[in-house]
Amino acid sequence: MSKRSPISLEVKLHAVQRCLEHKSNPNYEAKQLRVCKSTVKDWIRKYKADGLDGLKESNTWKSYSKELKLAAIKDVLSGHCSVEEATKKHRISSRSVLGKWISKYTNEIELKPTPKGKGLSHMNKGRKTTFKERIEIAQYTIANGLDYQKAIEKYDVSYQQVYAWVRKYRAGSEDALKDNRGRKKPAEELDEHERLKLRIKELEARNEYLEMENALAKKLAEIKRRNTR
Repeated sequence: MSKRSPISLEVKLHAVQRCLEHKSNPNYEAKQLRVCKSTVKDWIRKYKADGLDGLKESNTWKSYSKELKLAAIKDVLSGHCSVEEATKKHRISSRSVLGKWISKYTNEIELKPTPKGKGLSHMNKGRKTTFKERIEIAQYTIANGLDYQKAIEKYDVSYQQVYAWVRKYRAGSEDALKDNRGRKKPAEELDEHERLKLRIKELEARNEYLEMENALAKKLAEIKRRNTR
């Protein structure tokens, strides 16, 4: 499995500036950096809203009120805004976050406010993990559009753990996920069969995420058609 290129603040800024100066476009930059096109679009949106600070990764849980969530959802379902436009208008962290709210709303699942600084990380103290698990969790989180909460629920780990593993993995250092504490502890390694199994799981997670995105797009299109009749 090849290592991922690090996506530093400087690299993000360079990609955003090239797009804003019309020297490049989100699709090209996404391919070069091996990320989703929507990720690059989110960088551009955040940079326009908050400058360089908008491109910095945060390890805190962003607060959203129930009213804000409903307002954003209704903007999309009414046809007044696209998902991208509503994300920008309501200063939501990403399209995938709004997509989850819409999915819950259309499936009649209650929406609750997200208190600032609170999340599953405070409800779950995490657990001990193996080197293989840490790689799998980092890959799964990235494949699902950096959906930390989904990874926390699936693997029963804490937000701090997932955030740290993803950051290290995206920095291009798989070895940084090894736990080398203790002189007598044997080094953690993976054989080629284990790496292949992890790669398959990563692709399955990515396909599942894309299927969810496509299903949401179809659902929104269906709702818009009903509203125009």
